[in-house]
Amino acid sequence: AEHNFLKSLRPTTLINRFATTEEVANMVVYTCSEQASATTGAALRVDGGVLRSIG
Repeated sequence: AEHNFLKSLRPTTLINRFATTEEVANMVVYTCSEQASATTGAALRVDGGVLRSIG
């Protein structure tokens, strides 16, 4: 059931796949780094560009 649910969401992403664990981790590392020191008050979504909400 979970596999079918996840499969049904795939066409709703701009990149046609889910973000990988490594991609999410890379964003976390970036936001904790000095390179992100000018980034304030931002909501950064790492979701593959989901076009619709769940539920």
